[in-house]
Amino acid sequence: MSAAPAFVVSRGDYEISTDPARLDFAAVHAYLTRSYWSPGISRALVERAAAHSMSFGLYHAGEQIGYARVVTDRTTFAYLCDVYVLEAHRGQGLSKWLMRTIQAHPDLQHLRRFMLATRDAHGLYAAFQFTPLAHPERLMEIVVPQAHLTAAAAGRA
Repeated sequence: MSAAPAFVVSRGDYEISTDPARLDFAAVHAYLTRSYWSPGISRALVERAAAHSMSFGLYHAGEQIGYARVVTDRTTFAYLCDVYVLEAHRGQGLSKWLMRTIQAHPDLQHLRRFMLATRDAHGLYAAFQFTPLAHPERLMEIVVPQAHLTAAAAGRA
């Protein structure tokens, strides 16, 4: 199967693109390693996760200033993660624009379930129809908060 062409949208000096060749992994890794959800993650794991996901890079004048990753089968299910906009670019509606762009992507239409986890951005995601679980008793999980550190130590990252 050949790769789909990049999905690109522009707004002034800002651009969102799904072109994996444009991703600045040094910038993505720098942010994710200081995030609450993946502190200390290795760059190799960041790159491996991106290679197996749909990544949305947010750029200002060609420099990567934001990111979001969607783990998906592109048909029935998607999981949104690793979403950020650098602090210097916040307050301009960029996270909302990023979310609208993700939800508009042709491969993410008609999903049966689109999930995410957040500690502090419930208001943002609620504006895009994300709600608390309707039936939490139906879902189960395995949580290994430091798995990214264990993988690195085992040489898998």
